[in-house]
Amino acid sequence: MLVGDLTGVVRHFLSYFLCYHLRVAQRDKRSVSFPPELAKAIDEAAAASGSSFSAWIAETASRRLRLEAGRRGVVEWEAEHEPLSEAELAEGLARARELLGRAPSQRSA
Repeated sequence: MLVGDLTGVVRHFLSYFLCYHLRVAQRDKRSVSFPPELAKAIDEAAAASGSSFSAWIAETASRRLRLEAGRRGVVEWEAEHEPLSEAELAEGLARARELLGRAPSQRSA
């Protein structure tokens, strides 16, 4: 009976490990402070998007970091080549808006 009990424990440990640790994203818990009106606005935005406060903050921070990385990439590219022309910038903006499913810009070129 001891071997059967041990087999059950091993099976339980393996299923826990494989299910929880390999499928669940690891998180780093932090404590942050917000002004009350900002916290309320984030609560409302998170609820409207169907996510939690933490998930909304994480997605927003991730988006900001991707934008900053893209901007750095453009600066590096322009340093090696030449600054993008107005036409190239307008074309890039139009392509980005199309990919995001947004209407064309109403500004004149």
